[in-house]
Amino acid sequence: MPDHRFELVCEIEPPTRPDLTRVRHQIGVLSPVADSFLIPDNHIGRATVSSVAVAHEVQAMGARGIACLNSRDRNLLGLRRDLLTAAAYGVERFLFVYGDKPTAGGRTSELTVRSMIEEARGTAGDPAFAGSPSFQVGVTSGLRPVPAWKRAADFVFVQVSYSLEALLRWRESVSLDVPVYAGVMVLASAGMARNLAAAIPDIDIPDHLVEQVERDRDAGVEAACEQVLAIRDSGAFDGVHLVPVSRYRQVAARLEQTW
Repeated sequence: MPDHRFELVCEIEPPTRPDLTRVRHQIGVLSPVADSFLIPDNHIGRATVSSVAVAHEVQAMGARGIACLNSRDRNLLGLRRDLLTAAAYGVERFLFVYGDKPTAGGRTSELTVRSMIEEARGTAGDPAFAGSPSFQVGVTSGLRPVPAWKRAADFVFVQVSYSLEALLRWRESVSLDVPVYAGVMVLASAGMARNLAAAIPDIDIPDHLVEQVERDRDAGVEAACEQVLAIRDSGAFDGVHLVPVSRYRQVAARLEQTW
């Protein structure tokens, strides 16, 4: 990499069945360009293999893992279980999120992202975690002002944006003393564009990009990789959180040409 301070965090698809074969394949394919891997936690509201367990698998393959944990699915006891499991597995980095609407059941409503951070920080003085490294905890942010409690996190992942200009304007508007990662997602289809717009009302997906993807599925891969490189070259961010969705092979091949 031209600048090792710039970190490419690739999100991988956790399995919905008890089989880690595809996870291992994603890690192997993306490892030449990725510095770390983010593992979602029951993303889009459906059950998947534990993000902590998959992060452990990532690290067993020689890469760095970040386990995402949401407040939606757990109470305090469940969070403490996850933290103990992570410490036993050597998983040190987390991304704490609110969580999408579940497809089955409801929210526990006991925890918030803020209270999860406080609990993770509290392990530093807990005898049960004696001898374990301190956890690093990240949060997410939209392209808006960042509240003080989020600025106290160890890193920040920024909402996916298809506009470099919007990302740069936001970065200039906020004061953050922790690493900040811009969000980039491959647009795989016009249908995906409509779903994203419905799920994230303030996301702006250019019409010309949607039209290009309708004509050529690889256009979404090319646009995302160009965005990653432009963000790196801007010097405004510490890294990128890249969501390749199902196009991870094409993304890896494209980035290997210029990374």
